[in-house]
Amino acid sequence: MTLAEKLARIREEITAACRRTGRSEADVALMAVTKTHPAETVREAYEAGLRLFGENRVQEWQEKRGELQDLFVDAQDAARCHLIGPLQSNKATKATEIFDAVDTVASLKIAGRIDAAARAMGRRVPILIEVKLSHEESKHGVAPEALAILLAGIAPMEGVTAVGLMTVPPWEKSAEAARPYFRELRRLRDRSMAACPTLTELSMGMTNDFAVAIEEGSTCVRIGAALFGRRKALTAASTVA
Repeated sequence: MTLAEKLARIREEITAACRRTGRSEADVALMAVTKTHPAETVREAYEAGLRLFGENRVQEWQEKRGELQDLFVDAQDAARCHLIGPLQSNKATKATEIFDAVDTVASLKIAGRIDAAARAMGRRVPILIEVKLSHEESKHGVAPEALAILLAGIAPMEGVTAVGLMTVPPWEKSAEAARPYFRELRRLRDRSMAACPTLTELSMGMTNDFAVAIEEGSTCVRIGAALFGRRKALTAASTVA
């Protein structure tokens, strides 16, 4: 299948999931996860109609973005790219410079570094708070019981706005296994909105489970393998965040 055909199929599945729960497909953003894929893949995806991209590593995206500057020029139809991988504090300034948003903030330290960099650049950066709902050591995020404290610490910052939550559940063959994690993230978001009304987004759901995530309220699904196939092997130089 061509990329355009894969994209059409995914959009059909998004529409079907929205209809099952009485939602509009316009309320669900499709993020193309292009990490480890070359700049040409990002361009092909843009030409197929995608505008929102997700990358894991600051250095990798910095190199790609240099080849894709023209995609970010037209304010009406510009591409956007979010950082969806863990952010090291010493990369916060560069991440603030080259990403439109950071979706994986899990500490006041990282939020503060982005805030300082954004204020110096005259920006206000949208951030998502990554919540760790799984016991897997490989997963990142703030503990649910510490979410309110983190949000309270971020609230006074002038260079960042917490716009939502994100999580990555344990991978299972059955998409239904992810449903409790998605439901819990929505519960946490809803409970947090009284103190943080800007917290409207829920970034949850990937290739294996995005339909279930939409049924549970996701506003952004992150799709990589279903669009681009297996990720490319990383070189030693590209493994640095």
